[in-house]
Parts: sequence; C-alpha cells; structure tokens
Amino acid sequence: MFQIAIRTSCTALLLLLMPALVWLSGWLWSPGMSDNILRPFYAITETVSAPWGTLTNIILCAWFLWCLRYRLKPAIVLVLLLSMAVLIGQGVKSYVKQQVQEPRPYVQWLAKTQGLDVAKFYEQKRKARGLQVRQQLDNMEDKAEIPHWLGNSWQKDTDFAFPSGHTMFAATWALLGVGLLWPRRHYKTIALLIVWATAVMGSRLLLGMHWPRDLMAAVAISWVLITLSCWLAQKLCGPFAPPVQEQQEIQTREPE
Repeated sequence: MFQIAIRTSCTALLLLLMPALVWLSGWLWSPGMSDNILRPFYAITETVSAPWGTLTNIILCAWFLWCLRYRLKPAIVLVLLLSMAVLIGQGVKSYVKQQVQEPRPYVQWLAKTQGLDVAKFYEQKRKARGLQVRQQLDNMEDKAEIPHWLGNSWQKDTDFAFPSGHTMFAATWALLGVGLLWPRRHYKTIALLIVWATAVMGSRLLLGMHWPRDLMAAVAISWVLITLSCWLAQKLCGPFAPPVQEQQEIQTREPE
C-alpha cells in the first residue's frame, strides 16, 4: 500500500503542476485564440467526452489487462474495479458540482459581454440552458469570435464547473497506470497516459470550460479514489509484481 501511495502521490503532484502554474500566473480564459490551436485540443477533449469516452474506457481496460497478464477470474475482477473507479469518480464529481455551483468561464464571459443572468441560467433544465447559449451566440455582433464548433460544444456542457469531470476521467487512468503498471515496467504507457491527461486538462482551460482550480480539485479527488482502488485491486487480484517466470522477460525487454 505504501509503495502504491508513493507512486500515485508523485504522479498527482506532476499532474497538478500545470494548472497550479496557470493559476499562479493569473491567466484567465478569453475568446480569440487561433482555430488552428483550439481544434487539436478539442479533439483531445473529445476522447473523454460521450460517446468517445466510452470507447477510450474500453480500450484502456483491454490494454491494462494485456499489460498485467491476469487470468480470467482476476481479470474480470480487475475490469470491474477499474470501471467502478471511473464511475465513482464521475458520481463524486456530479455531487460536488451541485454543492459548489461554480459557473464555467464561458458562462461568466457571456454574462459580462451579453448580459446573461447567471443565476437564472442555472435554474433552467439542461436543454433550455443549451438553447440559451445558442441564442446568446447568435445575438453576438462578431459571430466569428466564437467558432461554430466551439459554440456547439458549449451547448453540451452547461452544468457547473467545479470540479472537472473530464480531468477526473483522464487523471484516473493516468494514476491507475502508475499504480498498476509500474511494477511491470510499462513506462511508455505510463508516460503517454500522463501526457494525455495533461493535454485533456489543458483543453478544458483553452476551450473556456474550466478554471485551474477545477482541474486541481479533480486530480485530488482522483488521487484519493485511485490510491484506494489500487490497494483494493491488490488485495483481491494479487500483487501487481510479475510472477517469477516473467521477471527475466521484463528485465530484458525494452520498456513497452
């Protein structure tokens, strides 16, 4: 348990670095960034959004099982634990959002520039909020300021900001990678997951969806859940360290 906690803690601190620096810099989202920059980040954020997030979850579950080489019964238990960790994180996110009720950056911007009443906006149902966002964007004098695809994305994400569910999803998998795959030296997978999670977090900032503190809170919640989940997985499925017959193979192969 101690080794797992050390690994996940170091990774959580690494994930916190980017939003912490953005927060300390005083940077605030505003429209006008080049479409050539925003488009790739939108593609990254879509890997966590419905319906693509489900596909990402399935692919990562399958890859983790291959990396860990579990037998059928432990594999089923591990898949259930991995899926539960992601789902519980999303449930915690939804509960906290309702308690904190923090508006998203783009909602604050619409309030400042278009006279949107934030309190009344969030009193409406999700569909009505999406329609109001569309109306606000249609009434803008400079419609080119907000790309059409970004406006469509805003219409889908009209709930509260704190904490970031997209960040929680990506950070959960990055932390799971460190917790489960480190003993088998799958370092490239771990590095890719950390880079991907950081890119997802950056996309949420650049698309006007979240504040830096939303990302930081999401990483902290994920860290708690994943540290406990990895410990439980080890208890139920056995140690993550490879059996003796695999040790020589792991020592001689290239990482990943």
